[in-house]
Amino acid sequence: MNDETRGMPIDAPLYDIDPVRGVEYWNCRALTAVFTVTGEVTRLIPEGLGPASPEPIGMVMIAEYGGSTIGRYAELTTFVQVIADDGRVGMYIPYIYVTGDAAMAAGREVLGAPKKLAAIELADAYDVVQGTIERPAGKRLATLTVKPSARLDPAVVQAVLAPGTPFFSLRHIPAPPGGMLVHELVEWSSEIALHRDGAGDELIFTGPGSLTYDSPSEIDPIHRLGVGTMIASTYMEFDMRLAGGKVVRSESRVQTGESIGVQSYSAPSSAPTPTSASPAPSPTVPHLMPPSSPPAPPPAFGSFADTGGPSGTDLQL
Repeated sequence: MNDETRGMPIDAPLYDIDPVRGVEYWNCRALTAVFTVTGEVTRLIPEGLGPASPEPIGMVMIAEYGGSTIGRYAELTTFVQVIADDGRVGMYIPYIYVTGDAAMAAGREVLGAPKKLAAIELADAYDVVQGTIERPAGKRLATLTVKPSARLDPAVVQAVLAPGTPFFSLRHIPAPPGGMLVHELVEWSSEIALHRDGAGDELIFTGPGSLTYDSPSEIDPIHRLGVGTMIASTYMEFDMRLAGGKVVRSESRVQTGESIGVQSYSAPSSAPTPTSASPAPSPTVPHLMPPSSPPAPPPAFGSFADTGGPSGTDLQL
């Protein structure tokens, strides 16, 4: 594979991310709601992570990105505060929606963020800012409304937007029979620079807010992150950069099964070069594990059993 290939189609990729600077955003604004979560959240969280507190904390953010290196778009992101096996506290993303195809593809392919396309709007009305999501158009999934009425205390800003807070997402790459099925827990982060007004104060406000799931959907079940007690609601204006990600847990195995018209692929082996009298070998696929490692019996998929996979592998954004 050509190391210069960054996306598909090869000659005109849907997105082209700078390997050093990542994805950059400017002229952004967002609403956030932080709350205690009702209902069972463990089924939303993969192996290797768990709720960070007995009463789980959740967050929903609806953002409008005025410009970015993957285009202008809006986004709704859901978070659950989690603790990793190594004791670090971060945020897991069970559901996320965007309005741009490049943002969706880059998020899913590079970081495993489970992005779907949806109709998302952030609008000013009277003395409030309101964010909405519909999928499809006319099917209102959620409404987040905030009245920005007071500056947010800098200590709270640090708690909500602590630099370097790890985000986690689950990247699942399916495969045809004979191909390599990959299941990865990916860690990444963002760097947020709040805008300042003419007096030099950061543009982040708090005030009364509400988050409602207007029309629950089993197709897009963001309502499973039920709202208990509202802890904080905010409005902010900022620039942002997504930092590089890395694989922290990995599992891969050869996809089994038969499918009419699908070629069965085998991994490279030390078999002798065929002669004219011997059959040609099957095409090969790249190893996702060290070539020297012998294949192990596949564990129960999704268990994150140690398969010698690329744990800690850096991902180029």
